[in-house]
Amino acid sequence: MAGARAIPLESIKVSAYRVPTAEPESDATLEWDATTIVVVQMTAAGHTGLGYTYGPAAVAALVHRELRDVLSGADASNVTALWAAMTRALRNAGRPGIGAMAISAVDIALWDLKARILDVPLVVALDACHRAVPIYGSGGFTSYTDRQLADQLSGWAEQGIGRVKMKIGRDPAADRARVTAARSAIGDDIELMVDANGGYRRKQALAWARWFGGMGVTWLEEPVSSDDLAGLRLLRDTGPPGMDIAAGEYGDALPYFRRMLEAGAVDCLQADVTRCGGITGFLRAGALCDAHGLDLSAHCAPQAALHACTAVWHLRHLEYFHDHVRIERMLFDGVREPTATGTLEPDLTRPGLGLELKEADAEPYLETAR
Repeated sequence: MAGARAIPLESIKVSAYRVPTAEPESDATLEWDATTIVVVQMTAAGHTGLGYTYGPAAVAALVHRELRDVLSGADASNVTALWAAMTRALRNAGRPGIGAMAISAVDIALWDLKARILDVPLVVALDACHRAVPIYGSGGFTSYTDRQLADQLSGWAEQGIGRVKMKIGRDPAADRARVTAARSAIGDDIELMVDANGGYRRKQALAWARWFGGMGVTWLEEPVSSDDLAGLRLLRDTGPPGMDIAAGEYGDALPYFRRMLEAGAVDCLQADVTRCGGITGFLRAGALCDAHGLDLSAHCAPQAALHACTAVWHLRHLEYFHDHVRIERMLFDGVREPTATGTLEPDLTRPGLGLELKEADAEPYLETAR
């Protein structure tokens, strides 16, 4: 808001909540029984902005110790300048990893705060180009029985969500039966997507890609490690027609995405608004996709990513991830639910993200508050 009076940030609160899963979960390379969400709340001019990331409680400590002095009293209306200041402040502490998560949570809170001060939905403040965001149901953990897998995926299809994703790769010998069960449950008209979380070797992934193609799978995510750009390119070049290779969810800075795109490693880039530098970083990743003529797909955190997605020109879709959907429903008021046509739409009647932390509901899961 150039030329306007500065609006000083008055207070910063950061809290970490560890929420157990309903049952143990796993993918190809990881097992977990809880998810930690770090929530940032910032006040200025009588308004409070909210942002968050999914990461360890150490993110909260980093915000408190390394970013608080940069933010205290700063102009809440100048989000881009604060993003740059936070990036500089973490030079020695470490910008990648939890540093990027800390910046992401604060950046989302700043954008939310700015829109609330302007008394407009964030989608308006971002000058969005989409009114609705296509979503895909995501879960299908390798810890599920075939029955659980079928019920979850078919449940999303029955809600009108036209694309669903499942985990593969922990036990390749079981993948054939699991994918067959998934396809049988959702029918032929629903798009089936699979995510190996880097669990395959290159030639193994290629063999599976060809079999998945026969099952109508249209999306193969991280068939090999996301650090193996040559392996991703191999899969992209030699995999079956009609199957997109996707990766990028761990990206925490623009050069990460640039290298992936310049290597020709993906058909669709992924970025996580809670990892890649917040809304500011997410929109920059979207601009890179524009330059390369490729789509961007938002990874997880659907309520945090929704408004940002509407401002991305080459947007593919948003991941409606089971764990995050559950946590966001538990901890926030104002959560948006899928439409009958498989999209999420911002609430144009509420300013900012439209979310409010349910303090009493969140309190039992509190790990740290500063």
